[in-house]
Amino acid sequence: MQIQRRVTRRLGLKALLAAAVTLPLSSAAAPTSSASSRSASPASAPPVSAKALRVPPLEVMTFNLRFASTAEPNSWRDRRPVMRELLRRARPQIMGTQEGLYQQLRDIDADLGPDYDWIGTGREGGSRDESTAIYFDKRRLAPLEHYTFWLSDTPEVIRSNTWGAAFPRIVTWVRFRDLADAGREFYVLNTHFDHRSQYARERSARLLTERIAQLGGSLPVVVTGDFNVAAHDNPAYDTLVDSGLVDAWDSAARRGPLYATFHAYRGLKPGGERIDWILTSPGVRTLRATIDTYSRDGQFPSDHFPVQASVVLG
Repeated sequence: MQIQRRVTRRLGLKALLAAAVTLPLSSAAAPTSSASSRSASPASAPPVSAKALRVPPLEVMTFNLRFASTAEPNSWRDRRPVMRELLRRARPQIMGTQEGLYQQLRDIDADLGPDYDWIGTGREGGSRDESTAIYFDKRRLAPLEHYTFWLSDTPEVIRSNTWGAAFPRIVTWVRFRDLADAGREFYVLNTHFDHRSQYARERSARLLTERIAQLGGSLPVVVTGDFNVAAHDNPAYDTLVDSGLVDAWDSAARRGPLYATFHAYRGLKPGGERIDWILTSPGVRTLRATIDTYSRDGQFPSDHFPVQASVVLG
């Protein structure tokens, strides 16, 4: 049985697990499984139209939050105020997160304020495990449909793990309507690849590209994630970009300085490995890409730096 799943600040994880199937967020949207038999490549990149240039760019962020912990140093109690300030400064309209625990995600939701909401579920199907939640600005975006699948040979089986990963790993996707672009629709997929198994990462990349193809090629796609390998230096990365996805950092018209996106609370490493990526379908134009290195009084909000891209859907 395929699992259509929803968690927001108004629905607890335990309530979620009581039902195997839930309706899409919008009653106007027909349920669509990510295991659909439809198959298509992402659309080729069209020229950016004058209309597209008049639409405000979407601010997209990927951010490994580092799970909430009471251990010092860098407890969640100490990091939360810095996280709040970073997010209020950056104002992402879409944020794909990794490692967030349920109460931590609720804290971030409260800190972002009433204009935001989020969708996500735990990788082991419970309330104590990590999520790949997607936050969105309700003033700009309306979610229509969403789905979570597991990175395994049995993607619809909760907490399945068949590739030797250290933990079950998941992908959460949401189909959004852009309220600032005449209701244009697009997909956001958010994931966290395994940190231990290269085999699991390569299989995860293959499954991710297959599921994107099954969504169909008519709508733009944005992918966020912590992929646990350096861009341009791993077969998992090659699989994703060879499928037609575009690395927004590479394609950006303007870029900020490059730093290692995983810093382990040790500070800046110029020119280091970029393991947190934003990928897009070819028709999406990236105007700017940056790595946000905000800290306060020596305290970082996470052991990763978030990556942000300003994109136009085309």
